[in-house]
Amino acid sequence: MALWPMKRHGIAAGALALTAALTLSACGSDSGGSDTTSASASADAAGGAKLVKPGKLTVCTNVPYEPFQFKEGDKIVGFDVDIVDLVAKKLGVEQEIVDIDFAVIKSGAAMATNKCDLAAAGMTITEERKQNITFSDPYFDATQALLAKKGTGATSLDDVKAKGLKLGAQASTTGLDYVKEQGFNPTEYADSPKELLALQAGQADVIVQDLPVVLTWLKKPEIAEKFELIASLDTGEQYGLGMKKNADPVLVKTVNEELAAAKSNGTYDEIFMKWFDKKPGELG
Repeated sequence: MALWPMKRHGIAAGALALTAALTLSACGSDSGGSDTTSASASADAAGGAKLVKPGKLTVCTNVPYEPFQFKEGDKIVGFDVDIVDLVAKKLGVEQEIVDIDFAVIKSGAAMATNKCDLAAAGMTITEERKQNITFSDPYFDATQALLAKKGTGATSLDDVKAKGLKLGAQASTTGLDYVKEQGFNPTEYADSPKELLALQAGQADVIVQDLPVVLTWLKKPEIAEKFELIASLDTGEQYGLGMKKNADPVLVKTVNEELAAAKSNGTYDEIFMKWFDKKPGELG
């Protein structure tokens, strides 16, 4: 996943996942009449937006990805959660979060099969993903970062290569794609916690991850004691909220209008400060 920096994620795998998901969806819809009635009732109750569940804005994410979405007790909180709450309130519904594998989100399958209305998962907008996803306007400028054990002497990807350091990356992310484009073949980890554990266990000397995530990790004394940010990678990424291809125009319009309103009235800056302790543009 990568707002400072933003990202996350193989065309073939994504296409297969989407095809399988669409097949399952087609096999499971026998009752057109009741579905149409339900969708109509849901739209009436949500300002005209057609939602998966009446009274709910169902949102797919991949937990944990702190500070964008993570568990605090029994509740999922984070920057993305607060941003989507603005949309839910505008629609007059409640946000309901579904924790799901990121590969299913970034392939578009989660939205195509109506598991959710929106995906909010620190997801970088890419041309590949646009083939299966309708993205909102960008809501976060992202950057990648390198986190390493202290004492490596490395300050760049070139140093990582020259020193023969073991590089790790989160699977299905734009960070992984970026380092592969630079000629690396990193060890892949299923999610960000497993990636961090690999670094702590010495399975990797350096890992690539979204800058905001790395900065959040470094707020923890046990991480800051042994590891350090050695480089930021300006990859020009931006995060977007994802909807199904050819998504409901009312939903798309509402999402983009609320993002724009939040940025113009100061709400966006307040949410940003809450989770990053900095103003937009000051990260990194």
